[in-house]
Amino acid sequence: MSNEVVANPVCGQRPPEQTPGPGRLIVVSAPSGAGKSSLVESVLRRLDRLRASVSCTTRQARGAEKDGLDYNFVSKEQFADMRERGEFLEWAEVHGHLYGTPRKPVCEALESGEDIILDIDVKGADQIRKEMPAAITIFVLPPTRGVLESRLSSRNLNTPNEMARRMRNAENEVRNFERFEYIIVNEDLERASAALEAIIVADRHRAARQRGTASRIVATFGGGPSDA
Repeated sequence: MSNEVVANPVCGQRPPEQTPGPGRLIVVSAPSGAGKSSLVESVLRRLDRLRASVSCTTRQARGAEKDGLDYNFVSKEQFADMRERGEFLEWAEVHGHLYGTPRKPVCEALESGEDIILDIDVKGADQIRKEMPAAITIFVLPPTRGVLESRLSSRNLNTPNEMARRMRNAENEVRNFERFEYIIVNEDLERASAALEAIIVADRHRAARQRGTASRIVATFGGGPSDA
């Protein structure tokens, strides 16, 4: 069998069953209000070589959100053009707005050895799973339906109709938990963020990811192949 690397439409580097580079893609999904964004922000502060992907969206900025930092805010026309050119790794319509993950910066970061974390919905996770099966997928659940509803209410950002729509979506989304490799119940932010951090750190120590480092260490011992 040839060892030649086959071109890959995802990042143009490796077969789709492999991560396109030494970095790893980490997908975190949850229903709105489960706290996935807070968890992602927490691990970004605590881990090095971890970067968040900045999504494009057609919705308006909220509160102190900044263009290019929290999201890339684009028009529906711009989003459609980018989608037609294949510039999104995944995209979805969520609560009436379009969201998409730009392909190029993700691929560049993975190739440079950084891990990339995506804060995306269930539909987006499905697309990532098809394009990059090696991605780590994590689903965040609230402890109960009542807690989720309370968290959404406390934001004071949603009209009654918007609240009802988000809860309907949540009822569908939570039933997809079995599609994910890991489940985190976000009852306590500190414990949940520690769990997310542990998943990422453990993956970094997989033998497949440490092979290069281990080989260099073994080389310092000299001698021939192991007899074990």
